[in-house]
Amino acid sequence: MPLTKELILNALKNVIDPDLHKDLVSLGMIENIQIDEAKREVSFKLVLTTPACPLKEKLKNDCLEAIKTHVGEDIITHIEFGAKVRTSQQTIKKENVLPGVKNIILVASGKGGVGKSTVAVNLAISIAKTGGKVGLIDADIYGPSIPIMFELMDKKPETIEKGDAMRIIPFDKYGVKLISIGFFVEPEKALIWRGPMASNALKQLFTDVEWGELDYLIIDTPPGTGDIHLTLVQTLPIAGVAIVTTPQEVALADARKAINMFRAEGINVPVLGLIENMSFFTPAELPENKYYIFGKNGGSRLAEEMKTVLLGQIPLVQSICESGDSGKPVAAISGSIEEKSFSELAGKLTQQLSIWNELHKIVDVEKHEEGCSCKN
Repeated sequence: MPLTKELILNALKNVIDPDLHKDLVSLGMIENIQIDEAKREVSFKLVLTTPACPLKEKLKNDCLEAIKTHVGEDIITHIEFGAKVRTSQQTIKKENVLPGVKNIILVASGKGGVGKSTVAVNLAISIAKTGGKVGLIDADIYGPSIPIMFELMDKKPETIEKGDAMRIIPFDKYGVKLISIGFFVEPEKALIWRGPMASNALKQLFTDVEWGELDYLIIDTPPGTGDIHLTLVQTLPIAGVAIVTTPQEVALADARKAINMFRAEGINVPVLGLIENMSFFTPAELPENKYYIFGKNGGSRLAEEMKTVLLGQIPLVQSICESGDSGKPVAAISGSIEEKSFSELAGKLTQQLSIWNELHKIVDVEKHEEGCSCKN
């Protein structure tokens, strides 16, 4: 049987997306098919909408099996991965004050002290390590902590003149472009700002920064549900929000309020899922042991109640705290169990955003965009 592109495409139509029940060809996931008839070799690119896709190996194996079954067992198949991150539907619908930024993701919590900033920092680094273009904004006006976590205390970002305005150049560390209100204030002084003052400072922080092209801009928000959150959703096209909690009931109650706020009429920000931090304690000398200090499975129960996804469970281990304090977040340290936890979280979060963008896409606006969706 002669090898043709049509034959290969027909074979790959048998690989079905488990969520949307569409084949990979219809979803635009197959590109650049090359055939060497003499060697009986086929190569093509498998294009994902996120480089952090957690199922890339499964999709690859399914494609190999489809070629073997429907074309021939003697075919040698080479598959290259690619990624084209789709612009969020909110960005398409709403004028974007941050041109070049495809997806803006909030990391929020109803309660302070649940490790929201730690999660935001390690999440950003984990996505960047997969090849994604990532930015991070420390929007915690009253308690910015990102300068400490990136070992950038007492540092001031550079500025350039562009047109009639001065533009701020974000720091670039561990592959993440980052900016914080903490770079512009004295670290020892408390920020005593009324709501409008804080909101105006935050708007300037967003719009005056030269972000360039970003796949994801992650915003570390203050705890609670207040003026800053309203400013963000009114000013920016938010693609989705991830809610951070701990398993204890007092944190879950506040996380429930945060989810309800983002789902409220007039706000309508997609809740991508719940992140349970400090899920269990694992001693360094007993890495297989788990002690549920703050309760067990609180995050999964809340996710089920609120009809959302539990994106991940991050253990309570000393290294996560120490690495943040030392300016080298644990996600930047290869080979650790903690790095794996955040890597899995990054895959799950970007996966949920890809699903949302695919299910709610505006077809007539996005005809020019090619790509695929990465699903559960």
